[in-house]
Amino acid sequence: MTAQRWLAWGVGIIAGLLLILIFTLLLVPSRELEQLTVRWFARQGYDFSAADFGKAFPLGIAARGVTIADNRGPLLRVDTVRARLELLPLLAGKVSVDVDGSVGAGQFDGTFRPRAGTGVFSARDVRLEDIPFFRTATDADIKGVLTVDATLAGTGRSRGGDVKLAVKGAHIRGATISGVPLPDAVYETVRGMVRVAGGRATIDSFSLQGEDVYVRLSGTMPLMAPMGNSPLNLSLELMPRPAFLDRQKLVFTLLAKYLVTPGHYRLPIRGTLSKPLLQ
Repeated sequence: MTAQRWLAWGVGIIAGLLLILIFTLLLVPSRELEQLTVRWFARQGYDFSAADFGKAFPLGIAARGVTIADNRGPLLRVDTVRARLELLPLLAGKVSVDVDGSVGAGQFDGTFRPRAGTGVFSARDVRLEDIPFFRTATDADIKGVLTVDATLAGTGRSRGGDVKLAVKGAHIRGATISGVPLPDAVYETVRGMVRVAGGRATIDSFSLQGEDVYVRLSGTMPLMAPMGNSPLNLSLELMPRPAFLDRQKLVFTLLAKYLVTPGHYRLPIRGTLSKPLLQ
């Protein structure tokens, strides 16, 4: 058999398998796909619901009005989301999934290759007030515009990656940790990076720069399933200017035990991601 005929046979087999995959997905009811998604999130410790859930042509799913919650309440709301298999990589025997969607006025997209364990994700112009996690977890009123860039590489225990975060015009009001209030403030810039390696997340140089106060968060967090059970070993440092300290004297009086040097407070945060505690 000639090389051309072998090539024709190979292309025909791949095309046939692709058609079988497409028809299989078309025959599976959307309700069953939704229940598979619900069960997957339940195994991670979360509740998944959607106002509308269906298929996206040719190989994918799409949903509107998505809410992800835990026993405390909603953590994330997504207006629209689509996940689709890329056709060209399938012809080469590779699985690659494209994801895109919207959260309020913000947009996100990503590409993931499960077998290789690689992926990239980005989000732009996402308003913090459109993410219910902050109010659910801290009772805080938080505003600002979020940008995220993330990469993932590896599988199993060797999986690693990093997440870069930036927020413009952050307003934080009413935040508490285990009932202890934190100062209300406006931060011109918020920047930080979280590195993941060996099943552990490390927070590097996460800083909040305001006109009257500088805040720095650092530490580690072993990653557990569900994520909310991950134990925290974090340090939150507050460095207020004298005028800012005077304006919020009551708050800093309650934080007096965490004073390290004049104008420098260090708060050890323990507990879990779902229930942080001041030590």
